[in-house]
Amino acid sequence: MAPDTASPKNEDAPLAVRWSGRLSLTPRILAVNVFALALLAGGFFYLDSYRTRIVDDRLEQSARELKLLAIGLENAPADRQNALIAAYARQTGDRVRRYDAAGNLMADSFAMDAPRYRLRLPSEEEWQRHVARFLDKAVDRVVSADRPPNFEEPAVDRASAWPELVLAAKTRQPQAMNRYAPDRTFMISAAVAVRDGSGLLATENARDITRIVRAERLRLGIVLAAAVLASVLLSLFLARTIVQPLQRLARAAVRVRLGRAREVTVPRLPERRDEIGMLARALSDMSHALRQRIDATDAFAADVSHELKNPIASLRSALDSLERVDRPDLRDQLMAIAQDDVRRLDRLVTDIAEASRIDAQLSRTRFEPIDLGLLIERMVLAREARGVPRGIRLAFARPRKEVAVVLGEEQRIVRVLDNLIDNAISFSPDDGLVQIIATVADNEVLVSVEDEGPGVPEGEREHVFRRFHSVRPEGEAFGKHSGLGLAIARSIVEGHQGKISIADREDRLSGARFIVRLPMAVERDPGIMSE
Repeated sequence: MAPDTASPKNEDAPLAVRWSGRLSLTPRILAVNVFALALLAGGFFYLDSYRTRIVDDRLEQSARELKLLAIGLENAPADRQNALIAAYARQTGDRVRRYDAAGNLMADSFAMDAPRYRLRLPSEEEWQRHVARFLDKAVDRVVSADRPPNFEEPAVDRASAWPELVLAAKTRQPQAMNRYAPDRTFMISAAVAVRDGSGLLATENARDITRIVRAERLRLGIVLAAAVLASVLLSLFLARTIVQPLQRLARAAVRVRLGRAREVTVPRLPERRDEIGMLARALSDMSHALRQRIDATDAFAADVSHELKNPIASLRSALDSLERVDRPDLRDQLMAIAQDDVRRLDRLVTDIAEASRIDAQLSRTRFEPIDLGLLIERMVLAREARGVPRGIRLAFARPRKEVAVVLGEEQRIVRVLDNLIDNAISFSPDDGLVQIIATVADNEVLVSVEDEGPGVPEGEREHVFRRFHSVRPEGEAFGKHSGLGLAIARSIVEGHQGKISIADREDRLSGARFIVRLPMAVERDPGIMSE
């Protein structure tokens, strides 16, 4: 089993991120949506202020209307004053009481006419009213509403029993006061002083205020409940569409890491066209590429083991025979075989190390602009100066200067071209011609190397790029090539975002034509300065 991977902790992460990271996505999505609904619940605070405004308006209205009644009484004949009080009570629904200068009750609208309201006791009401009062208390406690005093009829009905009436007589200004009836409805009272020394008191059981506020609260509650239900359902749906696919991807990633299954299928989620679908397909492609890389590494290790066994076995056989042979000519022959095997091993080890390092080195290499025309020209001149075997000629069709420019590492590009030219020279007949052409087409630089050898059969054109696949020219001794040259060339070309392939010669003559395609360097290409 693979060991658990220890990931470094980021202690510099913001506190909010570290705190929220302890929760799974489902409660976090739900919490965010419910928090938004909590702002909607703030409407209950608005209802409190709305109720306060209604009560204040009613207090002001009651005081103003009672002041008008006092003015009317001051100008009405004494025998018409009680009738005026009764008419006012019928019109407003108030209970109007008049006290003389000594504070004694001298008139009561409830005694003149039928009572306009009746105080209800909670014990007389249905259970729905109890629920409504409970909700009233709960909302008042949540919003910290000011609680008015309770309304009680005095045992002895005198002017001194009413604080608002005492204050009105003292200040000579209308006064109003709000109280709670036994059933928590509002009692609006107003008091004014009359010029003859008497005082007027009007009380009203403003049940309509409570009904209005409760109706608004019911509407708000219904909207809030519907919003909460919709938010919870949408949050769960959102969490399901996000969390469950991520959990599936995480489980698949864990199986890939633990390596418990040879083939771990990472869900690609083809029906998803969002970021999660992109992530799923990227993880699937990554795991597939990882499996290919592992398979390639395993195959490479097996190939290396197989390729090294032959020269090692030959070397061991030569050394073992060397101990038992006395003849100098045979000893020299065995020593030559051993030296040839050592050189072959050295060549294999060098090429194997080169092949295994290419990908890692190219990922860290800084690419620079390379003029392939100038580079190939220098290579051809240098090779001709060293001498080309068997009278083989090299021909290069050089493009204009600074036309065939690519981004890459010059040493690696030289390695590719050297391998292709060496391969062409190896398979060319005596006095043959190797042609090298560099052209530009469709934002690509094409380099072709043609020889006049036997060519590569179409069925073998992909195999020759495999590691340790070696095809020797006629007459060449075994072991001169490691079989890694073209494989290394392909790795380097692909590391430069290019392609290498084999095609027939354009003139239809016998021979092989290797084509390298590399992206053309664009002016101000950001890759020029990238690491």
